[in-house]
Amino acid sequence: MKKVICLLTLLVTFSINAQYGSRDSNRIGISGGITQMSLFSDQFNAKPETGWIGGFSLRGNYYNDWQMAFGMNFTESNFSLQSVLDKDINYKMSAVQIYLTGSYMIIENHLTFEIGPVLQINGKLAIDEEDELKLLKDSPLLTAKDITDITKINGNIYAGITAGIKNVRLHVSYQYGVNNFMNNLNKSDELKLLNGNEKFKANYGILSGMITFYL
Repeated sequence: MKKVICLLTLLVTFSINAQYGSRDSNRIGISGGITQMSLFSDQFNAKPETGWIGGFSLRGNYYNDWQMAFGMNFTESNFSLQSVLDKDINYKMSAVQIYLTGSYMIIENHLTFEIGPVLQINGKLAIDEEDELKLLKDSPLLTAKDITDITKINGNIYAGITAGIKNVRLHVSYQYGVNNFMNNLNKSDELKLLNGNEKFKANYGILSGMITFYL
């Protein structure tokens, strides 16, 4: 995971340096903001929680009223599940996201609509050590720790609106995870047995609001 992040950071850094040196229409953006993560599952009744997101991007003119944006975000998104004692257990998903979006300029330099794919690389879900052995209300034979080893590579669809002035923009976006990000749990026959011989299945949605400063 660390090697992948380092490699991707180097590649994007080289791209930024090259574009900045050419002083063309491409612009470098540095972003930061907050997220709210939701879980869509027939089994787990999750509560959305607040997290953070930040990264950098390259934006440039493509064709007529279209622009392209390429970037990388680092994010820590959260949701919570209840224990059998009705106590919230917070799950934290740390990830790096690489995205490529098409941006339609509704009002040049002020308002765009954006859509595109996102590749997400994440680790296991993180929980507090004191919560690891707590039983889940939605599946009482499973402990909170049992469901942390999720799928590490996920694909998202991104859509959003960007508004502001030339050098400062507000981004409001939504990402939906198209694959079953709990599918990795289905590799364990023991976990499936504890889950009532049912497959684990869940998708996530990440709502985010960011401010981007363009250099």
